[in-house]
Amino acid sequence: MPRELSAYHRQVAATNRTAILDAATDLFLEAGYDSTSLARVAERAGVSRATLFKQFPTKAELFEATLLATGGAPGGELADPPAGDFFAGLVTLGLAYVELLNRPRMEDLIRTLIGEAHRFPELRARTFDLGTLPVMTALGRYLRAAKAAGTATVDDPDTAAAQFLGMISTIVFWPRLIHGGYVLTDEQTRDVVREAARTIVARYGS
Repeated sequence: MPRELSAYHRQVAATNRTAILDAATDLFLEAGYDSTSLARVAERAGVSRATLFKQFPTKAELFEATLLATGGAPGGELADPPAGDFFAGLVTLGLAYVELLNRPRMEDLIRTLIGEAHRFPELRARTFDLGTLPVMTALGRYLRAAKAAGTATVDDPDTAAAQFLGMISTIVFWPRLIHGGYVLTDEQTRDVVREAARTIVARYGS
């Protein structure tokens, strides 16, 4: 059996991982995917190449990890809204999703992925596990809790979540990648989220 790491060594590994992800994100955005090597990331992060390769054997895995780190919940897990008011809970999670989409680094990293994936088979072949982002997992838990509470009838939470988030991102996020200067006011953004929530309630609400 492999020996369990001590608390000290776990802390060192976590510190190294944070340094690697910070350095990688900076380099991917500064130089692009093509010009960012694992060696350059290790040098900027102040870790050995062996330390980096142990955590991220390939550049594609490292790029995915930067996306997931950028989309993490500040301060830890995203709190689940109460399941008693299906509409209100959806609005809360929808606004949390908007906050994620509005993070400058998330937008820039997605733009880098779209702009360079066609040139790199390892990016095209990789299925980015964005479903593990805290807001996505919180939405899945919420839909299941709403079903258990009797406020919604959702037999396929993954499909319902994709429908809800898709209605939001189609208006709030994707046009920004195509149209320069595309901006929504805070009120317009809230209206988008509320309308998406109303649609989901009309389809799945009990």
